Amino acid sequence: MPKLQKPIFPSGGPKQISRSISIEVRDKKVVYFNGLLPVFQHAENDLRTFRMYTSSLIDLGEVRQVEIAEGFGVPLPTVKRYLKLLREHDQEAFYSNQKRRSAAVLKGEVRQSVERLLAEGNTVPEIAQATGVKANTLHKAIRAGRLQPVKKKSLH
Repeated sequence: MPKLQKPIFPSGGPKQISRSISIEVRDKKVVYFNGLLPVFQHAENDLRTFRMYTSSLIDLGEVRQVEIAEGFGVPLPTVKRYLKLLREHDQEAFYSNQKRRSAAVLKGEVRQSVERLLAEGNTVPEIAQATGVKANTLHKAIRAGRLQPVKKKSLH
């Protein structure tokens, strides 16, 4: 799995990104300047807004993709991916929750069987063996709230 590579913001003064755009970190906020005029700012750890704004700058023709990649130390394919996201889905896409697929194996009769076995107090490994559904899939569904947690068997 690829590791997240966060942007590197300059410390100790402004940094020129393109002919017209420069940035500076002030009080843990990244401030963007067009010439001498501040035009935008976001928190230093706000990755979504960084991606949205730098993609907007590219889309408006204020900077080139390679200038963002080199200026912030992020991979060029990442810059291209977020520019494409902006162009296809607009700025809201940077702030929407990521879509996650649900487990395709936990449907219909299999789900009913798993829920019945959980209600009876069987352990996840026992249920996995009985139904053929991987234990990892069951644990993920329980953590996500799609299945009720295992009820402990009473000793009476």
